[in-house]
Amino acid sequence: MSAGTHGWLARFDGAQALLVAARELRALGYTRLEAYTPYAVEGLAEVLGPVRNRIPLLVLLGGLCGGFGTLFLQWYAAVVDYPINVGGRPDASWPAFIPAALEMTILFAAAFGVAGMLLANGLPRLNHPLFGLARFEAVSRDGFFLWLRADDARFDARQARADLERLAPLAIDEVGA
Repeated sequence: MSAGTHGWLARFDGAQALLVAARELRALGYTRLEAYTPYAVEGLAEVLGPVRNRIPLLVLLGGLCGGFGTLFLQWYAAVVDYPINVGGRPDASWPAFIPAALEMTILFAAAFGVAGMLLANGLPRLNHPLFGLARFEAVSRDGFFLWLRADDARFDARQARADLERLAPLAIDEVGA
């Protein structure tokens, strides 16, 4: 296997065979597996394991940055930079600051959520390593594929291929760069 490879892609003859293969590989200690099917396979997501999701934390941080940043900006403008006496009200009139801070909280939370989602999905990505394989075109019709990624801690090229071959796939392809 060359240095620019991304792992092995195995094609299976059906959803059940793919599910069994994913279970076997997880039992062997592989954690970086991805499955591609033409339709949702019940139980496959649980077998592949949980995906770390940091989007809610990004949304919270974005909302806090937007809200507190806007409150600080309004306070600074009204109290420090350009204080104006309007009808004897205090310079730091917090109730007047709330609507803009609320709007910016929502805006920043949404923007951080969208940016986080794009980054988590590896987007924008114009080309994926799997798109270079001719067999992978069948995934939208009748192909059931399992990608054993090379960035897995347990991945060894020869051992990983041997582990896949024991599962009797229809084909095994090297995923190149």
